[in-house]
Amino acid sequence: MITSEQREKLRGWFAGRLPDDLFEELTEVTVDREEITVIGRIPAPHLAEGVSDTEREAAVEGRIQEFRERTREARIEVARDAERRFRRKVSWGVECDGERALFTHVAAPVMTRLRQPERQVLDTLIAGGVARSRSEALAWCVRLVQRHTDDWLTDLRESLENVQRVRAQGPDSEPEDAATDTDTD
Repeated sequence: MITSEQREKLRGWFAGRLPDDLFEELTEVTVDREEITVIGRIPAPHLAEGVSDTEREAAVEGRIQEFRERTREARIEVARDAERRFRRKVSWGVECDGERALFTHVAAPVMTRLRQPERQVLDTLIAGGVARSRSEALAWCVRLVQRHTDDWLTDLRESLENVQRVRAQGPDSEPEDAATDTDTD
């Protein structure tokens, strides 16, 4: 697991190493055991007022593609330096006019052991056409949890606080106004 200090050093290294004109802003640097993902904001295309959503989406897609092609050599150079230094692959992405696009990213295999009820969940997703394989179904589940992480973790924290309150009221806890036991023979 990477520490906060290591994460800050990593982000600082990229902030210092990236060419000044690459991004408007370095928005995110994330890291795990296999990969560092660098995401920066690029300028939105200049469009006439009142263009349709379809035209806006196409213009943003075009801007992202243009950026990807134009900056490929510079990004490869930075990635090579980072991969030697941090021993992880570097992936790139951009944010443009509220849209996020990843250019490259590592799809790392993850082994897990699942019991029958858990496998049945995956098989139901396959039968329902949500996924084509158990691997794809598991990835879908992870993305679903990721999307709801903030809500679920907030609920989980509140639940844990309730559990702590109930435990504090249990038989193993000592009441605040309990009399001390004294032996009288």
